[in-house]
Amino acid sequence: MLRKFNPEGVAAPPFYSHGVEASAASRMLFVSGQVGVRADGSVGEGVTEQAAIAADNLKGVLAAAGMDTGDIAKLTIYLTEEASLAGFAPGAASLLTSPPAAATLLVVKALAAPNLLIEIEAIAVR
Repeated sequence: MLRKFNPEGVAAPPFYSHGVEASAASRMLFVSGQVGVRADGSVGEGVTEQAAIAADNLKGVLAAAGMDTGDIAKLTIYLTEEASLAGFAPGAASLLTSPPAAATLLVVKALAAPNLLIEIEAIAVR
């Protein structure tokens, strides 16, 4: 079971929780970074499409383990451009549960290939 919370005295963020406590967890899943590449190898156009593809890929890994987005305890999002912040959220919205998971967003110089704009990794607990 996950308890997602924002303690009093710490500004409540809109899209993530400051803390996620896992109690009586029987399984943990560490999901490698998922990018905007479809099963056929094609890459999405722009950060919004790539974020949606990465989110779908991540949900596919969760499903293969018998989990879903409600089991996500922690997300780490990597963007290659700060300007992509606005476009990332609509594409990855399906990963943002209520209450949301803990999350860290980083702007990095590059990912594994020059055409990749976003990567999303997760830790899920059930």
